[in-house]
Amino acid sequence: MNTPNDPDEPLQLLMGLEVSAVSFVRDYVELHFDGPVLRALSDPVGVYGGREWRFPAPGSLELMRCYIGKTVDGCELDPDRILALDFGEHRFVIPLDSDSSGSPEAAHMVGVDESGRASGLGGMWIW
Repeated sequence: MNTPNDPDEPLQLLMGLEVSAVSFVRDYVELHFDGPVLRALSDPVGVYGGREWRFPAPGSLELMRCYIGKTVDGCELDPDRILALDFGEHRFVIPLDSDSSGSPEAAHMVGVDESGRASGLGGMWIW
């Protein structure tokens, strides 16, 4: 049985969901999924269309916006290293190691409540 403290549950919740927004909030990035929100507190990295990017390097914002409309079809969680989402040939990675995050928390995910809105009532996970 999955619980809000199960580290694999939130990634399974994202499988098959489409990115509806990429938000840049001061010094972190959020991926929105028409409900759940995945917050990258450490600087994300990835590959889009064969091009590697690293936030906040030049060009990264333009490539990260391209994830809008893409559907999550795979995921990887190594709690000491990375949280990654796959979108076909594209990949979005949040480094979880302490050197990358600069704080005790590298990522958050907020689930959805009964109405489908992002809410701590739907579970909140912290890595």
